[in-house]
Amino acid sequence: MQAFVYHSVVRENGVIEIPHVPLRKGQKIEVIILPEDGEGAELMAASESSLKFWDNPVDDEVWNDV
Repeated sequence: MQAFVYHSVVRENGVIEIPHVPLRKGQKIEVIILPEDGEGAELMAASESSLKFWDNPVDDEVWNDV
């Protein structure tokens, strides 16, 4: 699955603008909106900051043998 991340500000009447998306016309997409401030922002930041845990060659070798 390919993912794109854009940051935007909600404007008047709930309008959100994002730049050009490199997908073909008519392609169906799913949009998930995550507010940057408020409840859960710290948990989200913590989960994104610790991805190096998964970049482990020893663990990869063990799981590849399972």
